[in-house]
Amino acid sequence: MGFDAIWISPVVKNTPLGYHGYWAEDWYLPNPYFGNQDDLVNLVKKCHEKDIWVMIDVVANHVGPVDFNYTTIVPYNLPEHYHGCEGCDTNADTECWVYDYDDPYQLVNCRLFGLPDLNQSVPFVYDTLIDWISGLMASTGADGIRVDTAQYVDKSFWTNYLSAANVFQFGEVSDDDTEFVASFQPPFDSVLSYPMFYTLRDVFCSGSPMTKIHGQELDYGIYFQDKTVLGSFIDNHDQVRFLCCNSDVALYKNALAFVLMADGIPIIYYGSEQEFNGCGDPYDREPLWLSGYNTQSELYQYITTLVAERKAKQLWNSLYEESTIDESFYSFSRGDTFIALTNGGSAQAELSRTITSHPYQVGTVLCNVLDNEQCTKVVSCTESPSGCFGVSLENGLPQVLIPSE
Repeated sequence: MGFDAIWISPVVKNTPLGYHGYWAEDWYLPNPYFGNQDDLVNLVKKCHEKDIWVMIDVVANHVGPVDFNYTTIVPYNLPEHYHGCEGCDTNADTECWVYDYDDPYQLVNCRLFGLPDLNQSVPFVYDTLIDWISGLMASTGADGIRVDTAQYVDKSFWTNYLSAANVFQFGEVSDDDTEFVASFQPPFDSVLSYPMFYTLRDVFCSGSPMTKIHGQELDYGIYFQDKTVLGSFIDNHDQVRFLCCNSDVALYKNALAFVLMADGIPIIYYGSEQEFNGCGDPYDREPLWLSGYNTQSELYQYITTLVAERKAKQLWNSLYEESTIDESFYSFSRGDTFIALTNGGSAQAELSRTITSHPYQVGTVLCNVLDNEQCTKVVSCTESPSGCFGVSLENGLPQVLIPSE
């Protein structure tokens, strides 16, 4: 499909039923269901031979669900390695849990869904976590880390942890508050683009006006230090899949086009290319092998085409410039690539707009890389000194226009 980086699950041994990797039991043993340490090193090596970078998911906030019996957790087997329950939920069934996600104290000191919360202010915990991440990166040669539950750890801890890792990082700050999420860049090089994720879901899943994307872009420009390196996505393992919230593949194609062609580092969740539609954990974590790894599926080919165009044009080197925007139409350009999107869905009649803001000269013929028969020409017009061209979106499908050879 043309991807040049992969993000893999946490690699340490987990407590029972921790198939996903986020319930650590022993920091110093690999997850036996994934393989051994040599297998991990060899994976990174083989990926590098194919010019593919490897990002490892890591967790420093919590351990597996062992209640208050820590004896099986290595090396954090003592109660003093964890935060207490002061200021947390006191209900019997949810003792020690976070119950107010707007309370900064609870985020850092209480348990996320009952998972024992490591206390990084304890010197032993602090030192071993930092030594572990340094050793993991040195021993594997991996290229980056995705840091789980970043907002649930005191921000001061991350500076030395990330320095010890000495690789590029995505921090997971799962929130729709742009200012709050942006406050984690720094210490993180980048964070997952959660505020835009929620905006895209509102627009393409729920039919909210496309002007919301413009509003979110304005906020990104205000709050983020560098929005071009944010991890852009429309699906991940913690959210119901897009095709669960809306089964219209045309809408999904528009959302995917934004992720792959707009600002940020695009992240495509496995199974998207097979039209997986799982509705919540664990159903959004389907086994990929049941799909037969179909390389001829509609979305496999669609994503492959967009990735190839992104790389051919090196879009990351071009500014993101918004163009015509209204409630049902959103367009932007990057270099000489023009992207037109709609949230009307497959039942939408032909949607036409005249584009006056663009990077082209009069006489330029533009064709859709997703359908070479769809072309348009920039012509002289009174509305713009650089000319105008028409865009007609059929059956709710996006267009990615480039100058014709």
